[in-house]
Amino acid sequence: MEKGKLSGLLPIGVFLALFIGSGIITRDFYAMPAIVAFLIALCVAFIQNPRRNFNEKLNSVARGMGEENVMVMCLIFILAGAFSGAIQAAGGVDSTVNFGLTILPPKLALTGLFIISCFISLAMGTSVGTIAALTPIAVGVSTKTGIAGAICIAAVVCGAMFGDNLSMISDTTIAATRTQGCEMKDKFRENFKIVLPAAIATALIFLFLGFHSAYTVTGNLDYNFLKILPYLVVLIGALAGMNVFLVLVLGTVLSIGVGLGTGAIAPTAVFTVIGQGMDGNGGIMNMYDITVISIVVAGIIGLVKDNGGIDFILAGIRRHVKGPKGAQLGIAALSSLVDISTANNTVAIVMAGPIAKDIAEEYGVSPRRTAALLDIFTSVWQGMIPYGAQLLYASAGASAVGISVAPVAIVPYVFYPMLMGISAVVYIIFSKKEKV
Repeated sequence: MEKGKLSGLLPIGVFLALFIGSGIITRDFYAMPAIVAFLIALCVAFIQNPRRNFNEKLNSVARGMGEENVMVMCLIFILAGAFSGAIQAAGGVDSTVNFGLTILPPKLALTGLFIISCFISLAMGTSVGTIAALTPIAVGVSTKTGIAGAICIAAVVCGAMFGDNLSMISDTTIAATRTQGCEMKDKFRENFKIVLPAAIATALIFLFLGFHSAYTVTGNLDYNFLKILPYLVVLIGALAGMNVFLVLVLGTVLSIGVGLGTGAIAPTAVFTVIGQGMDGNGGIMNMYDITVISIVVAGIIGLVKDNGGIDFILAGIRRHVKGPKGAQLGIAALSSLVDISTANNTVAIVMAGPIAKDIAEEYGVSPRRTAALLDIFTSVWQGMIPYGAQLLYASAGASAVGISVAPVAIVPYVFYPMLMGISAVVYIIFSKKEKV
């Protein structure tokens, strides 16, 4: 049994020191571009182990970067960005938001905010985009009902994390399934049954907190169901087991068709909107950033593995893990720690994914379960850390419409991420042995 070497983890330590250090010093965890910190970490990995020549190290990096699942993941990121740009330009986002708001139960404003946020985030595949779209509505609910602004905004954040964790076009789902080599539909089914109790409990809590409130949405809520259709096609196609490449291409073509048919997209702008989608999907990082980071991280992991870093982690886990349940708790802890450190659930999954895969294979944990746990526990912490993009965007969105709500003030009310973590731990402990 290989014990590995702690020194093999030096590049990861350098990245975390740079990223966390810059965040503490500047009070902004997004001040240093993650790709810069990763490139410095890659240079450190090259300097290590002088017994190997440069070409050998370069071959290790190239093998890691060119690994099949890494390349497939990057292609899916690009296609997801294309679909996101096309559907947004076609007016799909506005129509989806307005459609959700028209079915908001007036007497159940708080629970309605949570449910609609779940629906919109599941369709859009971005928690930050959902929060940006719905936070002004949440502030309006707070003003008219007297419910604290932090609670209303937290309802939106909770729903946003539900969809971010489960959506077929979310970058976290793409990263989790590709690093583990499983189908999206299998991960969705495994994931959904784990988090469903948490979603139901969260809805009931918000129902209790806002039971006597009443809020009627006013303003222009026009929507076109045709503009929502591409979202439904992508969701249903992915759940039905259709190849994800075909699903995203079909969704993009359908979105362009709807946009051209309704006049939302000019014929001369077709390729522009697709490119814009790849270049930015409503979050701190765009699809190009995530793609490049994924490739660089894969190269770093290749050298870390050759230098004994991965074996060191696995040896440490072996000393504390007994059987598949312990392995799953180890994967949960690993993904949690990486997300807390990086403040980005997609990057956390890309970093922790290869290590989690090795743990899962050794202890007989299925790829679908591992992918679900990676996505769940990174989403748990991403929805609660006050320096993460989600709560920062929520706070900024509230300030933009006239009220001040600090990210820390929202944390006590983000019930869904908390309950999602509890539900997942309970599921790990009490679930029967799965078939791999």
